[in-house]
Amino acid sequence: MNRFLALPLLILAMAFSTETRAQKFSGLDKSPLDQISFPLGHTVATKNVRILYSRPQLKGRSLSDLAPEGKVWRTGANEATEITFYKDATLGGQKIEAGTYSLFTIPGENEWTIILNRNLHQWGAFSYDQSADVVRVPAKVAQAGESLEAFSMAFKENGELIMGWGTARVAVPMAF
Repeated sequence: MNRFLALPLLILAMAFSTETRAQKFSGLDKSPLDQISFPLGHTVATKNVRILYSRPQLKGRSLSDLAPEGKVWRTGANEATEITFYKDATLGGQKIEAGTYSLFTIPGENEWTIILNRNLHQWGAFSYDQSADVVRVPAKVAQAGESLEAFSMAFKENGELIMGWGTARVAVPMAF
């Protein structure tokens, strides 16, 4: 066989003999990962704090079904929420050393307990260990007229953290 003809035939044979498939990608996460930081729009070198969390949705369920009052909650969905302080801070008036912590909460009708925990990379609150708590601070709950379908977090201009879901709004004072 002519060597000039052999190479194109070999390439053609390989093309038809291997099965090509389109990559299958998973659908969107039901509770997408999000992050917030303060101050907004700054680089890591100038940020004070960053929070990584997943955003569960109510989808016709009640807040008390998904984050029961009096029980430790992962403060989001999927992995436990993580909060990184890039410099020493205060949370609810208590001193916090720079570092990364898991953020848990204990929801209540009028007040939530905010918990920073040393144990990282946890799925949910299933392996939550109270002995690893760094701090627990109370945070007041207010009711809003607008209902949020997805659990959300945001920082106010003064650094205060606001968590909202359904009509509940939880304010957590922070200072840097």
